[in-house]
Amino acid sequence: MRIRRLLGLALATATLVGMSALGAATAQAATSPTITSPECTAQGGTVTSQPYSGYWCVLPDGTRVAVS
Repeated sequence: MRIRRLLGLALATATLVGMSALGAATAQAATSPTITSPECTAQGGTVTSQPYSGYWCVLPDGTRVAVS
């Protein structure tokens, strides 16, 4: 019974550590840099409009950056 309790505690700890790492990665992605429309076109990108998501710059290498 004690082993089962220790395994449960270890699993809960591992889950919390994984969730905090995921949260940190999501926060980093949410604070990605923005670009202006003229900067986008100067770099060879195109500005596209996404419904309910705003404007995005699609660069020639395929990356998407939010337009401010």
